[in-house]
Amino acid sequence: MPLEGGCQCKQVRYSVRGKPEHSSFCHCADCRASSGAPVMVWSAFPAERFNVIAGEATVYSSNGVSMRHFCPTCGTGLWYTNEAALPGLVDIQTVTLDNPEALPPDAHIQAAEELGWMKTAHDLPHFERYPGA
Repeated sequence: MPLEGGCQCKQVRYSVRGKPEHSSFCHCADCRASSGAPVMVWSAFPAERFNVIAGEATVYSSNGVSMRHFCPTCGTGLWYTNEAALPGLVDIQTVTLDNPEALPPDAHIQAAEELGWMKTAHDLPHFERYPGA
């Protein structure tokens, strides 16, 4: 059964079929810089099982091989390709799926670049909403 996802404004939509090759938390500095988040979750699919079903993403590359695809309207990062490092794969940003719970991560990658405070982040207090609200 295919899974669908897309950007915040819903102008760019994609679908993936089957199980991913992997689904993982990525701690690299490049992912942090592109997302503004301490960690990202990616699910990699063979390119033939990935389809853009609406709209057209814009592409940015900081080094000529890492291609980050995002919505030109709302800026949501959507998928990543890198033929040198991940030939034939499309890495989707898992949380852009309509149902991100469908693909839980199964590993942490690029852990050598993990921010030190992420190691204890889940030990911090949890609030259902904003504290005091």
